[in-house]
Amino acid sequence: MKNRIQAVDLLRGFTIVAMILVNTPGDWNHVYEPLLHAEWNGLTPTDLIFPFFLFIVGISIYFSYKNKPNTVPTYRKITIRSLKLIGLGLFLNLFVPYLPLITDLSIFRIPGVLQRIGIVFLISSILHLNCKPRTLLFISIAILISYSIFLGWIPFPNGTLPSLDRAPNNWANYIDLKIFGQHMWKADYDPEGLLSTLPSIVSCVTGILIGKLLDGPTPLRYLTRAILILLSSGYLLSIWIPINKALWSSSFVLVTSGWGTLILTIIYYITDVRKLSFGGIFKQVGMNAIVIYFLSSLISKSFYLIPIGESDNVHSWLYQKLFVFSSIPHEFSSLLYALAVVLCYMALAHMLYKRNIFIKV
Repeated sequence: MKNRIQAVDLLRGFTIVAMILVNTPGDWNHVYEPLLHAEWNGLTPTDLIFPFFLFIVGISIYFSYKNKPNTVPTYRKITIRSLKLIGLGLFLNLFVPYLPLITDLSIFRIPGVLQRIGIVFLISSILHLNCKPRTLLFISIAILISYSIFLGWIPFPNGTLPSLDRAPNNWANYIDLKIFGQHMWKADYDPEGLLSTLPSIVSCVTGILIGKLLDGPTPLRYLTRAILILLSSGYLLSIWIPINKALWSSSFVLVTSGWGTLILTIIYYITDVRKLSFGGIFKQVGMNAIVIYFLSSLISKSFYLIPIGESDNVHSWLYQKLFVFSSIPHEFSSLLYALAVVLCYMALAHMLYKRNIFIKV
């Protein structure tokens, strides 16, 4: 990318680091509340992480494909990349670190983070190649309005009205249960389910539109307007449609896109306008973002499944031996473990960067 925007790389790397931090506590029973997802409705700092990544995917789509021809080879490249992401996600769900290396196929989870990224990347890229920014905006608004109406007011086949409660009393969970059955994260819902993938496309398309503003002559002025519009409309809509990550509600899309734009704008002002350097390690993580995330997920899962003795696994053994002390709170011990994991992957990212190894998925 000519005149590469440093803020995008930094925010991408910071988002991956935050993903690893919240996904690998020492003890899930002892975690500081900001490092947990909201139980259902609401918003915590942790709830911002995944939509931020999709938002950044959208910005990257804009800069990567803004001058690409609308041809079969371009679509082939997009499709192959999408299938790779979906394949990596399915592999993470299927893999177990013992023979036969594959989990029970009758209950393995089909949705997942990488699967959603792959689907969202495919659809958003195609939209970007075929639609002008104004059309993308109209499509996004139409999706959010339609999704809100469908989720809140369209009755089920038996005539009962949906609710936004957890259980299968809402359309997102109802459809996921019908299609995936036992192949979900929990018995009653999946946070990366099928229907909620639709509004997550808007999170990515918003990134495409913000990328267009970044590429314009006076980006700060338009980014400021975008922040005000996204946050005010999102919080206003939340009066009727709660902010909810599991459902990826329309208010959640707007609010998280607004916070993403705000943080990006602050970093952009510091690094690209004022030309001040900071956070180089986050940029290095961002250069191999998917690989770092994939490895962290694969190793973390393996640590939980490889036994040590009769009651421990690698994860609990390391945590208990190295991070638990009677003199400090359990939550702090749990956080120290997560920070140690983060530092390991930062070191790996730094090593790859120094050796000019950039693995593209």
